[in-house]
Amino acid sequence: MLSAPPLSLYVHLPWCVRKCPYCDFNSHALKGELPEQQYVDALLRDLEQELPLVWGRPVHSVFFGGGTPSLFGAASLDRLLSGIRGMLTLTPDAEISLEANPGTTEHDSFGAYADAGVNRVSLGVQSFDDVMLERLGRIHGRQEVDAAVAAIQSAGLVNFNIDLMFALPGQTVEGALADVRAALKCEPAHISHYQLTIEPNTMFHASPPSLPNDDRAWQMQERCARLLQDGGYENYEVSAWAKPGRQCRHNLNYWSFGDYLGVGAGAHGKITLPAESAVRRRIRKRHPADWMKAALDGNALAEDRELDSGDRVFEFFLNQLRLRRGVSRTQFMTRTGLPWSIIEKPVAQAIDRGLLEEKNEGLVATDIGWRFVNEIQALFLP
Repeated sequence: MLSAPPLSLYVHLPWCVRKCPYCDFNSHALKGELPEQQYVDALLRDLEQELPLVWGRPVHSVFFGGGTPSLFGAASLDRLLSGIRGMLTLTPDAEISLEANPGTTEHDSFGAYADAGVNRVSLGVQSFDDVMLERLGRIHGRQEVDAAVAAIQSAGLVNFNIDLMFALPGQTVEGALADVRAALKCEPAHISHYQLTIEPNTMFHASPPSLPNDDRAWQMQERCARLLQDGGYENYEVSAWAKPGRQCRHNLNYWSFGDYLGVGAGAHGKITLPAESAVRRRIRKRHPADWMKAALDGNALAEDRELDSGDRVFEFFLNQLRLRRGVSRTQFMTRTGLPWSIIEKPVAQAIDRGLLEEKNEGLVATDIGWRFVNEIQALFLP
């Protein structure tokens, strides 16, 4: 039977100082003055329109993503969080995350963000190597990274993440390992370690750099994984490593096919409505100026559709198969509202091919399956 899962809130702040050549997110280089107050007004109005869908449901996490949210001052985030608390019930231990880039953290101190209510920071380091950072089009260098980490620690924000990329243009295996060693010295609670891929509609797609081949990239991934494991981090998701008890609760909710409100330009949301036996996908207008005008008028939606059974199956497996703990049979039935029997054929195929195995009333990827998660996910396409 379909039931409402945990609920999170995602807030999209879309501006950056400069668009990175590999980035396919809905982010926009800032031209002129940041329309900070108008955008906050629009976010609160946008959230207000979502309230009838989630009356009475507690919110377990809030994530300010972008773009570069740290372009917004602590006073704006404080006003936002005050407005959010006035409309939604945040749990006392709610995880409140802020994405920040080392090159733009000077807008306010991390102490000011912590005073506003932020209790987790995700720092977009990507590499500790100045040459690699330049090739990635980043606006910061190693010096700014070190300063940002020190500032986070001085603010008492012990729950912070470092984003790292590997298989960068011209990167060697030793270079990738050096980045991981540098990250470990910072003692973050969480490290995101993911391979650079060339995405459509990016500058790198139009003018591709020379990247390490697949064998070299896999060597980087394996050897970096051993370093992270030896450093006391658990690989709980395909590209996420955490100290015990420090998994990103917001992202875990995504990967567990939980519910989330999404407000801001281009934000996505997913809401379960058990009384209607419905799971809805809601998407905001994409361009910041269009979204702001529409949100202030009370109609920021670009798309609102119900997921049919095929979409529910695929989205569930697309997300839960990213988790090392695997797929829960009970969560499948309660979060999709569908019987387990509907997926018996693709499950059997995955088991026969040695990609999945039955364990703990559910399914987990085998060692081979963990390496080829995309192939398993494809078996559940509608």
